[in-house]
Amino acid sequence: QVQMVESGGGLVQAGGSLRLSCTASRLRFGDLNMGWFRQSPGKEREGVSYISWSGRNTVYTDSVKGRFTISRDNAKNTLYLQMNSLKPEDTAMYYCAAGGSGLSPQTYGYWGQGTQVTVSS
Repeated sequence: QVQMVESGGGLVQAGGSLRLSCTASRLRFGDLNMGWFRQSPGKEREGVSYISWSGRNTVYTDSVKGRFTISRDNAKNTLYLQMNSLKPEDTAMYYCAAGGSGLSPQTYGYWGQGTQVTVSS
């Protein structure tokens, strides 16, 4: 059974940083495109960032460009999201996902359980 486990969330003040990690098992991590998504109560799940299987191609939603960086270590089956200059509007549950394309959550077949990020003003 595929497992994807996020970590690194927490409470941080505005302007601070967090680094999210997502470790996957029982799937061909190095062959799969990966994404980070977030969801706040009452809102739809939003694509935050995407990285291709090789790591050569990345995409960011406009609201995080210049602040967030996605990366991956295929040898460790781990996906990362470095989040800097955090804003209260970044508060959400963050999910990693595998096997899709771009920032559309409907294209992804594997999901983690999420890690909460809360940014205080």
